Amino acid sequence: MKENWWKILASVLVIYSVWSGMLGSVPELPILHETIRNLYFHVPMWFTMVILYLISVIYSIKYLSSGNENHDLLAVECVNTGVVFGFLGLVTGMIWGNYTWGSPWPNDPKMNSAAISTLMYLAYLVLRNSLEEEQKRARISAVYNIFAFPVMIVLLFILPRLTDSLHPGNGGNPGFSSYDLDSRMRMVFYPACIGWILIGVWIATIQYRLRKLQNKQLN
Repeated sequence: MKENWWKILASVLVIYSVWSGMLGSVPELPILHETIRNLYFHVPMWFTMVILYLISVIYSIKYLSSGNENHDLLAVECVNTGVVFGFLGLVTGMIWGNYTWGSPWPNDPKMNSAAISTLMYLAYLVLRNSLEEEQKRARISAVYNIFAFPVMIVLLFILPRLTDSLHPGNGGNPGFSSYDLDSRMRMVFYPACIGWILIGVWIATIQYRLRKLQNKQLN
């Protein structure tokens, strides 16, 4: 029970944020209206993705320094899970954009960068599957992963700020926290971010354990 406290916390926070996000009160804002509720789902997906990719990079570095196969397995499972959350971020963003901007893909720099980032990590998975020798595959994919993470950060958080963007917090647009993320929304938004990040880590650890069992059976 003591070891699983964070899993219980993750479940409680996600259930609370989903329930409150659907039924709780939100500010009455022009254009956004009820779609502002998507903030509780869209943004946590991206935060979870970034955290999982960060964990993956850490374990890729550990693998290169130690040669421990488990570090490589954990790195790839974090990427696998991160890609899923990345797709969820894209889908929720497209739904939101369709209601607020009139198009699911209005050629926004941030959305284009997010798509490129997702393709970049899909390429990482393709690279791993294209190499048969285990140690070579682990080393090359670890190096790729280490370089991919800072590129992803630039694409998602730096380039959109240097050009015009519809996204809040980019291209001169104020972020939600600076003008309409009131105390009611913060009480749901922050728990949602923490809860989904923990859920993402939980899923990655389950995938990691399954991958270890599969490798034992093959050996």
